[in-house]
Amino acid sequence: MSLSIGIVGLPNVGKSTLFNALTKKSVLVANYPFATIDPSVGVVAVPDERREQLAKFSQSEKDVPAAVEFVDIAGLVKGAADGEGLGNQFLSHIREVDAIAHVVRIFENPNITNTQEHLDPVSDIELINTELELFDVESKDKTRLLGKKPVLYVLNKEAGGHNLDETPSDPRWVHLMDYFQKTGAQYVIVDAGVESELKDLHTDDKQQFRQEYGVFDDGINGLIRGGYELLGLISFFTTGKDETRAWTIKRGSTAPVAGAAIHTDFKDKFIRAEVINWQTLIEAGSRAKARDLGQLRTEGKEYVVKDGDVIEFLHG
Repeated sequence: MSLSIGIVGLPNVGKSTLFNALTKKSVLVANYPFATIDPSVGVVAVPDERREQLAKFSQSEKDVPAAVEFVDIAGLVKGAADGEGLGNQFLSHIREVDAIAHVVRIFENPNITNTQEHLDPVSDIELINTELELFDVESKDKTRLLGKKPVLYVLNKEAGGHNLDETPSDPRWVHLMDYFQKTGAQYVIVDAGVESELKDLHTDDKQQFRQEYGVFDDGINGLIRGGYELLGLISFFTTGKDETRAWTIKRGSTAPVAGAAIHTDFKDKFIRAEVINWQTLIEAGSRAKARDLGQLRTEGKEYVVKDGDVIEFLHG
């Protein structure tokens, strides 16, 4: 299942830096607006401890994660819907994605150009939202409206920099939290700069550098998982000696539809599925033991797959 999340925001808020941290794929990062002209695409593994534990449990030779696609889209500016800053071209890129990761700068740094006069996250958010809505008004195609796409806000801070104070003592932070509460928006906090620098380091080295930077929660895993959930996706698993794999399906999918993620025959020729929760399987110690304990269930065509199910399909 190929679903994508577009990384958007004002120029120089850290979009391409975040993309680098997400994908380990080198894209142009420069300290001036419109450094990114063409959208870059990266496929990112979805972190999942359940899959990792299943792979160890089955002593699998391969451990294959679910994946989500991120698209780095160039910065939008006021007037983008009227063509400012190559705006129409960039807005058309947003039309092609299924959801939006809206990067919002929450730090001040005089060495990084800011297209806005003052740091005001809510104002920045509303500027982008206005441009999306204006583009929708002018668009002849009303079936893929930008303003209706699900959004995850990515608050980008800077280690050692002058960040918004994440307490009630900073009115801009309070205003931002109030905005999220009123709109029901989801958000994650990331230090894109640190994560981009650490992306190629060994795990042990990362921990050492994190201590030096004072950044202990990378936020990247939360962003990937949040984006996955934003798209309405869940994972079910297949596991065995050869391979443990996480399969991506839409939440609410029935067993035959889930089977189609593996092979179309699993949907068209579906007979039944043997289902067990991933943790229940591990606790049982083996599939045979789980069957003896009555924990391995046989489900038919109407079964709605749950996040974390381990499934074996029987098809004709």
